[in-house]
Amino acid sequence: MEPQLRHAVTDGVATVLIDHPAKRNAMTADMWGQVPPLFAALAADPAVRAVMLTGAGDTFCAGADISTLRESPGAAQDLAVRAEEALAAFPKPTLAAVRGYCVGGGAQLAGACDLRFAEEGASFGVTPAKLGIVYPASSTRRLVSLVGPSTAKYLLFSGELIDTDRALRTGLVDEVLPPGGLDKRVADFAGTLTARSRLTQAAAKEFVAGRTDRDGYWAEQARASGDTAEGVAAFLERRPPRFIWAVPGD
Repeated sequence: MEPQLRHAVTDGVATVLIDHPAKRNAMTADMWGQVPPLFAALAADPAVRAVMLTGAGDTFCAGADISTLRESPGAAQDLAVRAEEALAAFPKPTLAAVRGYCVGGGAQLAGACDLRFAEEGASFGVTPAKLGIVYPASSTRRLVSLVGPSTAKYLLFSGELIDTDRALRTGLVDEVLPPGGLDKRVADFAGTLTARSRLTQAAAKEFVAGRTDRDGYWAEQARASGDTAEGVAAFLERRPPRFIWAVPGD
């Protein structure tokens, strides 16, 4: 079976599967190229409220397929950066469900998600120093924003892998689950997100990313949507809210 990204949508959650188990889900050039159009399509799909990214089998993603680096390292890195940026710019909540190895390009993809949940025993690493690669500036900034300068330097300088305890302590992951508990926890949390205000989530994503210049835009969206009034009414009436605002393009 050809390496590829697979996806399915259930109850508002799109599950995107990195499917290349023969090489621990290493990303080929074709797979990197599939990321931007896939996430553009999911962004435009009104049935999709959140995305869960995971890997086939017992690993998340062991990085880029090294054979693609031999052929054209610069082009392969450009593809990876474009994929990472497309994931980071996705306007709806994104969750990474990590088991096994999350290394190199896999760490780039997980880091571009909004939240990361990991199974005990997972391993994380950023490994360009093992290959003589200059890690992209945008990827480095994103890593620093997650784990801080010191841990980012530790990972980048050494290429060493860290376990889930250290990943949780440094902020690289948000929750660590016992074996067998990852899928249910991520599914339950994704279900929670689909019930919350898309308006709040989309605005928060921009603000966290530093887009404070859009404060006026989001204030106007809140006034026009009626979601605030609906949220308050639902709270007072002790019923689930029925938010109506949708991501533009849905």
